[in-house]
Amino acid sequence: MIFLYNIVIYLTIGILSIAKLFSEKLRLFISGRKQTFQIIRQKITPTDKTIWFHCASLGEFEQGLPIMEAVKKEYPNHKMVVSFFSPSGFENKKNTKVADVVVYLPMDTKKNAKKFIDALHPSLVFFVKYEFWPQYLIELKRQNIKTLLVSGVFREDHVFFKPYGGFMRKALTSFDHFYVQDENSKSLLNSIGLEKCTVSGDTRIDRVSKILDSDNSLDFMDAFNTAENCLIAGSTWPEDEKILVDYINRTPSDMKFVIAPHNIKKEHSRELKKSIDKPTLLYSEIECQSLENIHVLIIDTIGILTKLYSYATIAYVGGGFATGLHNTAEPAVFGIPVVIGPAFKGFKEAEELVLLGGVISIHTKTELTQYIDKMQSNKDFRNKVGRINAAYINENKGASTKIMEGVSKLL
Repeated sequence: MIFLYNIVIYLTIGILSIAKLFSEKLRLFISGRKQTFQIIRQKITPTDKTIWFHCASLGEFEQGLPIMEAVKKEYPNHKMVVSFFSPSGFENKKNTKVADVVVYLPMDTKKNAKKFIDALHPSLVFFVKYEFWPQYLIELKRQNIKTLLVSGVFREDHVFFKPYGGFMRKALTSFDHFYVQDENSKSLLNSIGLEKCTVSGDTRIDRVSKILDSDNSLDFMDAFNTAENCLIAGSTWPEDEKILVDYINRTPSDMKFVIAPHNIKKEHSRELKKSIDKPTLLYSEIECQSLENIHVLIIDTIGILTKLYSYATIAYVGGGFATGLHNTAEPAVFGIPVVIGPAFKGFKEAEELVLLGGVISIHTKTELTQYIDKMQSNKDFRNKVGRINAAYINENKGASTKIMEGVSKLL
C-alpha cells in the first residue's frame, strides 16, 4: 500500500507542476514549498527547542490559535513553527506574531518528511483537526516525537474505518493522544483500538469567545449602521450572493446590508455591486463617499469580518450552497440569529445549533425571505434565537484548558 501511495504522491507533484501554469493558487502552492527549507535554515538552529503545529488552511489555524497562544505563553523558550498545506492559510498568516516560523509543508514523501522533521527537531507536534500525512506521522513515530491531534473530528465514512484503510489506520498509531470534539469521534477511534483519546471539545469555541473581550468597533460601520436592523453576510460564494441579492433588491425595508465575499477580487466585487439595485458601496470606496444614504456595503478586504458581525442583528454565513460552510461560531458569539444554506453536515457546531434553533438552514430564496422578514418584524423572536447561540458558545468553552493539561505532562 505504501508503494501505491508514493506513486500517487509523485504523480500529483508532476501534475501540479504543470497545472500551476494555469492557476495562481497552484503557482503559490508549488513555489512556496521551494522556499520551506531555506526559511527553516535561516530561522532554526540545531540548538533551538521547537514546537510544531500543522494546519491544513486558514480555518484550522484559527482553530488551533488558542492552543498556540497558550503554548507560547507556557513555553516561551521554544520556537513555534506553523506549517500550512494550502496557500489560503500560508498567504494570510505568513506574518502572524504567534509563530516564529511559518512555512508550507513539503509534499508527503519519505525524503521530505525526514528532512523536514530533522530540520525542525521538534519537542512536540500538533496536528489541528485533520490532515493525516502518513510519511510525516511514520517519521515522527520513528523518532519518538510526541504528537497530538487537537479538535479532531472523525466520521464513519473516513478511510480509517473501512476494510481497505489499514495503511491509514497504521498512520494514526503515531499519535500519542487524540483530543476530539465529540463522543462519536472517540467511539470510532476506540473501535479500531486507539484508546488514548479525550473528548475536549472544539478549540475554535475558545477563540471566538475571546472576541467579546476585544475592541470590535469600526468607524465606518458606526457611520453606516443607522437602521434598526443590519444583516451581515460573511464569507459568501456566488451561490449565496444570488439569493441574498434577490432579497436585497426586493425588500422594501430600510434594513442595512453588509456582504463580505469569500472572493475579494476586484472584478467579482464590481460585478456584485452592479447586481444590486439599492445604493451600494465597496469598502475600498468609503474614503471618497458619504455613507448616509448607502444601503449596502461590499467588503473587498480581509481581516475585519469578526468585527463586522458585532454590528449585525442577523448574520448569514456563506458556503452552505457551495463548497463548504464557513464559521458559524464567529457570529453566534454575539448572540444573534445565524442563517446558512443547506449543506452543513460535518460542521459540528452548525449541526448542533440547527437542532437547537439558533442557526437556521434555508434551501430557497423564499425561505430566506420568510426568516429574515420574521426576524426583522419580531424582535422577541430574534432575541430568543440569538440567546440560543450565545448560550451554546458559553457552555462549550474550555477545550484549550483540557488540552493544555495534557501538554503539561509531556513537556
